[in-house]
Amino acid sequence: MANWSEIEDELIIADYFQMLHAEIAGINYNKSEHRKKLQKQLNNRTDSSIEFKHQNISAALINNGLPYIKGYKPRWNYQQLLEDKISIYVNRNKDLEKDFTTFSNVKIEVPLMEIQYENWEVPPPPREPALLKEPKVKYYKPIKKNYLEQEQQNRSVGEAGERLVFAYEKWKLIQAGQSKLAKEIKWVSKDEGDGAGFDILSKDLKGSDIFIEVKTTTLGKETPIFFSKRENDFSNDNKIAFYLYRVFDARHQPKMFLRNGCFQDICHILPINFKGIF
Repeated sequence: MANWSEIEDELIIADYFQMLHAEIAGINYNKSEHRKKLQKQLNNRTDSSIEFKHQNISAALINNGLPYIKGYKPRWNYQQLLEDKISIYVNRNKDLEKDFTTFSNVKIEVPLMEIQYENWEVPPPPREPALLKEPKVKYYKPIKKNYLEQEQQNRSVGEAGERLVFAYEKWKLIQAGQSKLAKEIKWVSKDEGDGAGFDILSKDLKGSDIFIEVKTTTLGKETPIFFSKRENDFSNDNKIAFYLYRVFDARHQPKMFLRNGCFQDICHILPINFKGIF
């Protein structure tokens, strides 16, 4: 199959953003209908080829700090041309910023009684080796805001995830017959502030402390996390007892995976901010 042309890239990017707008606005849409309509404009592309391209677009959006369609799991091995075309499209369509802002400022409430904790924890995503490749040097990046990071800083989203994890830790200990330990769990970030380097102080079945950092998103489990130097340092100093709880799809069907260890052990780290001292 021939490489996608620039015109084909432009067509599928425009269609992707139409679907993304509907998803952010809570409007029902049909992916199959979009694909069939788009297929007529492309160069004999198969359903699987279009699906793969949609996943490439998701990955490119993530790498630019933009929301993506949850149903299209990101595939990272895309050409730089696709990312350039996305940047051009976003900057030509200024109204998209309204969608991105709506996404990052969403207010959510998670009804705890509806969460089935027996099936809440899922396996973590595999670590993608492609993420370790050196990116192409770019001196100008027109997409300036990181809306994925802004969503993570959204207090409504963050508190929803922490509330779920706090309740889950209590439920887990009570189920194990450790009701006394369940009473010792503390929601540190809520009661004492965000400077501790973790969010929840829990207990294992032996009564030892567990330090839990909760990162929450309304998107899928492949969405990257953002953490502070304080959180990173704390994870290094307490790697045996430090756990990342990643809550995802928090707006509709919250799920969670966890990883134990310092951040260097549990994810790829990419430096995005630096401090210069003279």
